Amino acid sequence: MNNQPKINLAKDEREVRQCWPVFRELRPHIESEDEFVQRWQRQSGEGYQIAYVRGEDRVVAAAGYRFLTTMAWGHILYIDDLVATELSQGKGLGTLLLRFLQKAARDRGCAAVHLDTGYQRHRAHRAYLRNGFLIHCHHMSWRVVRD
Repeated sequence: MNNQPKINLAKDEREVRQCWPVFRELRPHIESEDEFVQRWQRQSGEGYQIAYVRGEDRVVAAAGYRFLTTMAWGHILYIDDLVATELSQGKGLGTLLLRFLQKAARDRGCAAVHLDTGYQRHRAHRAYLRNGFLIHCHHMSWRVVRD
């Protein structure tokens, strides 16, 4: 009997709201569940999707991703968000989601899977490296300051 957790795709706002407690751990700058849902609504118009894993009574891990075509990398799957609750870390849920996304990339004819990760996220880096990711670049940003 297979006891591997099932990966679900969030189909509606109700399911997205169930993912909010997990996302809050990764994205503390998002101030409320309603703001999270508003961002999801805008991003889903750009192809953003959420895959998630439920524990016994709540969502314990989730990944937000989209398919893109870029000049730099061609057709890719880009992982915007990947998180397991602190209590669920170390149980292979990140690897389970990564393998799901890697299969989705193969199925959609992508050249690669890409993501950005914070310098301080050492545990996540080890998981990415264990799952075949390579470190290729630094992500740079410029903050718009309103006059």
